[in-house]
Amino acid sequence: MALARYQDLCIDVADARRSGEYWSTMLGWRLEMHDDGDAHLRDDGGRIQVWLNVVPEPKSVKNRVHIDVNAESVQRALDAGATVFAEHPRWTTLLDPDGQEHCVFPREQGLDRRAYELGWDCAEGPRASHDIATWWCEMVGGEVHDSEEGYSWVQDIPGCPWESFDFGGVPEPKTVKNRVHVDVRTDDLDALVAHGAAVLRAKGDGGLRWTVLADPDGNEFCAFTD
Repeated sequence: MALARYQDLCIDVADARRSGEYWSTMLGWRLEMHDDGDAHLRDDGGRIQVWLNVVPEPKSVKNRVHIDVNAESVQRALDAGATVFAEHPRWTTLLDPDGQEHCVFPREQGLDRRAYELGWDCAEGPRASHDIATWWCEMVGGEVHDSEEGYSWVQDIPGCPWESFDFGGVPEPKTVKNRVHVDVRTDDLDALVAHGAAVLRAKGDGGLRWTVLADPDGNEFCAFTD
């Protein structure tokens, strides 16, 4: 049984309206602004899927977690304000208006689901990607798969709009706080810590409280308790 349930995705941004309009276009979810300048994206079923939180620090390094989306063409992203970062045979890596890396996969069909994957950087080597994929599978459920190319992924995560979490090795270590992170909900915070999550700090906003943790790779995520 999974220790937690996937809840949503958070993105740190400089301008929530500008970034929110872009991601609303790319993901097909409705942008709703907050009085404090933050924002969120709500899907057609009424569920908040993405939070856009304004932070003072600028983006300084490549994101350790990034979004992959399906689109009819890369031009959709360019028209919405993205710039090309790198081109690959099956996808194009772009920068959103805030400079956040993400990948666009052109599709001739299957655009009923624009949210595709979450890509995660991890240490190099198939064992490293398998181990962190297994850790997250035990955290939020799903199934782990390993590729012949040396990366691993978790798919069929309950309640998750992304088809999978994909873990691929990179040479550079994590150095700064992630600007993209997931939120989970749990009935037992101690079980997450026993599983290997490190407590970074507890936060509160009115009656809402959550705990900021890090996975074994140091990637931050937030756990909400009922």
